Amino acid sequence: MGEQQPTKFPQEVIDEYAGLGVDLRALFSAGNLGNRMGVQILEASAERVVGTMPVEGNTQPYGLLHGGASAVLAETLGSIGAMLHGGSRKIAVGVDLNCTHHRGVRSGLVTGVATPVHLGRSTATFEVVVSEESGKRVCSARLTCLLRDAPEAGPAA
Repeated sequence: MGEQQPTKFPQEVIDEYAGLGVDLRALFSAGNLGNRMGVQILEASAERVVGTMPVEGNTQPYGLLHGGASAVLAETLGSIGAMLHGGSRKIAVGVDLNCTHHRGVRSGLVTGVATPVHLGRSTATFEVVVSEESGKRVCSARLTCLLRDAPEAGPAA
């Protein structure tokens, strides 16, 4: 699936999490499911998250990109944007995902770009556009995340 590219984060985000001793790249990764599906995060900020996913290995029985795979990519990108908006004191929990599938894709790589529709104190909503390599839109998605207070770390037991 190619080499993993390091994710580009804004410097202030890197500094905030480094001060907490948190591995930013591991925290804002695609997670176990995204990793199994080959999702790679290329760029991440509260204003824009970009990631790719191979079509191969993520198809339905007709050989087309599975709609659920597009949904995984969209929720991953939107959740990362919401987490970055919320900062280190919040966690993002997806509460609504809507996907409209426009065309089938049989091969190559799809790219998702998540941009904010709403960035509030308790919710964040992102629009995610998934496109094929030629630039044609494959899927339009919208994700809303609830921003909850992060659990406080207690004393070591």
